[in-house]
Amino acid sequence: MTSLSPKKTIAVIVGTRPEAIKLAPVIRSLQASKTLQPLTISTSQHAEMTAQIFRSFGITPDLDLRVMRPRQSLWDLTALLSTSLGEMFSGNRIDAVVVQGDTTSAFVGGLCAFYHKIPVAHVEAGLRSHDRYSPFPEELNRVMLSRLASWHFAPTEFSASLLRAENIPDDSIFVSGNTVVDALQWMISHSTTSPLPAGVPENPQKLILVTCHRRENIGAPMRSVALAIKHLSDMHPEIHFLFPLHPNPSVRENVKPVLADQPGISLCEPLNHDEFLSALQQSRFVLSDSGGVQEEATALGKPVLVLRRETERPEGVTAGTLRLIGTDVQDIIRETENLLTNPAAYEAMTNGSNVFGDGHAAEHITRILEEKLTPSARARASEPRIAAFDLMH
Repeated sequence: MTSLSPKKTIAVIVGTRPEAIKLAPVIRSLQASKTLQPLTISTSQHAEMTAQIFRSFGITPDLDLRVMRPRQSLWDLTALLSTSLGEMFSGNRIDAVVVQGDTTSAFVGGLCAFYHKIPVAHVEAGLRSHDRYSPFPEELNRVMLSRLASWHFAPTEFSASLLRAENIPDDSIFVSGNTVVDALQWMISHSTTSPLPAGVPENPQKLILVTCHRRENIGAPMRSVALAIKHLSDMHPEIHFLFPLHPNPSVRENVKPVLADQPGISLCEPLNHDEFLSALQQSRFVLSDSGGVQEEATALGKPVLVLRRETERPEGVTAGTLRLIGTDVQDIIRETENLLTNPAAYEAMTNGSNVFGDGHAAEHITRILEEKLTPSARARASEPRIAAFDLMH
């Protein structure tokens, strides 16, 4: 696999569906670089779902580690990732490693790169809930990545400020915007509206999209979400709930016994990214514990009732698109009822916002990596240019 190309090789580590979505624009941007080339490594944490995303963006991974095993523990996954990535870094010339967000693939990828003294670029750096067990294990993953990374690509000025508060050197922090907006804009421009799953009415006034998969919500919290949806469906037979189920068996074991075969509720397999965006655009609002959905919905002006008590994306709360409601049955029913019956409350949450980016984050990231890794790019960087991207303006 060792390359003789004069271009610098950037290993891009992708494990989960959200990572694939958010790193696809970076991979495509690196492919267009004159001085850098991506080496796309799939760990297959979400094997089928990441494959769908790669196909949508026309990306073929260079290496698939296939580390997942049925009902795998975090420590087993960590060990397999560490061994596989360590061997790969030892046998190939890698000039930098790009990781995204807060997954186990991202953290172990950053750790193995550090062991090999390879600089790490952390995309979507600086997000914090300030609760080490929520989200779990993601909060500690991203905190530790901030100690391993050489370059921190913060999606917003707020996340950059959190890094500075942790004494991360200011000259290593770059406010790039969130690549999820790049991916969203690319998918909308390159795909047609996908049909909803069979049995789901194509009426945005009658469709509520649901996603729930976070590890800390598995168990009683997820059963509470399912019970609230069942109750709401009984109260509002005119409303249809679309709930694509995460492949994690623990998610399905908590949801299907409550919601399977219920009128007005469609449980389905995970949707392709274009199918999911189509469902998001056609929905009235969303119930979700997903970080990526919070960002995409904010960009589209779709209200999200967040099934958590904290969020690392407070910018969406400030913009008005997100509302934190947790997983208590009565809280979910009350807040959903409010959006269904109170037009003013609903309209207040439908203003789209560019708070998470302008759709050019991947270009900013690639340019910085070019400047850091190639002398010719650094020379060009010293020339006068337009003021640096500031997401808050």
